[in-house]
Amino acid sequence: MRVALFVTCLADAMFPEVGKATVTLLERLGHEVVFPEAQTCCGQMHVNTGYQRQALKLVEHHMRTFEPYDAIVAPSGSCVGSVRHQHATIAERAGMHQLAARAGEVAQRTYELSEFLVDVLGVTDVGARYPHRVTYHPTCHSLRLLRVGDRPLRLLRAVDGIDLVELPDADQCCGFGGTFAIKNADTSAAMLADKLRNVLSTSPDVVSAGDSSCLMHIGGGLSRLSVDARAVHLAEILASR
Repeated sequence: MRVALFVTCLADAMFPEVGKATVTLLERLGHEVVFPEAQTCCGQMHVNTGYQRQALKLVEHHMRTFEPYDAIVAPSGSCVGSVRHQHATIAERAGMHQLAARAGEVAQRTYELSEFLVDVLGVTDVGARYPHRVTYHPTCHSLRLLRVGDRPLRLLRAVDGIDLVELPDADQCCGFGGTFAIKNADTSAAMLADKLRNVLSTSPDVVSAGDSSCLMHIGGGLSRLSVDARAVHLAEILASR
């Protein structure tokens, strides 16, 4: 299968290892991965901050960039959630009905990584080996918008050598929320403190998730504590051997 990598602007700018791991994983499973170089931000941060009109150009550009591909995969529940639940709505509100229809079609072909592996490719064992103690944080957008359920956990359970430990109160938000962490810094920090307590209660080597944004928040908190635990994206674990 020919797959377009929607790497997301955060991974592209700050966590390129996540994009590389996604490519490694998909190629190992026998698929051709294409990186459309024209891709930019999907517009999620603009929409979430109230700049819907300004986001329209990004939505339109996203359509032009990804329309040629039958499958579009992103290592981010948050950005896939934006494509699925914001793009068509924004276009409709602006009276751009053709763009809304195009956005709906592209959304149907856009998958978060665990969705693509489990639902489209029909695999849970991707041939990974990761001999570390891991706990998993299900990010809000993947859990509530995309409803990925236990797909990431099914993939992790199949990893050779992993010691997967259940995270207490796993469904609680880590406090990131994009601009929420800036506009409501004290609340965000308190939510992060709760999340870190739960993470550390599992004595992990690694806390994993499907979104670099949440891992950046959690990893930043861990880096300020005298602990050895680190934040690692799901794609990096699945690409390991």
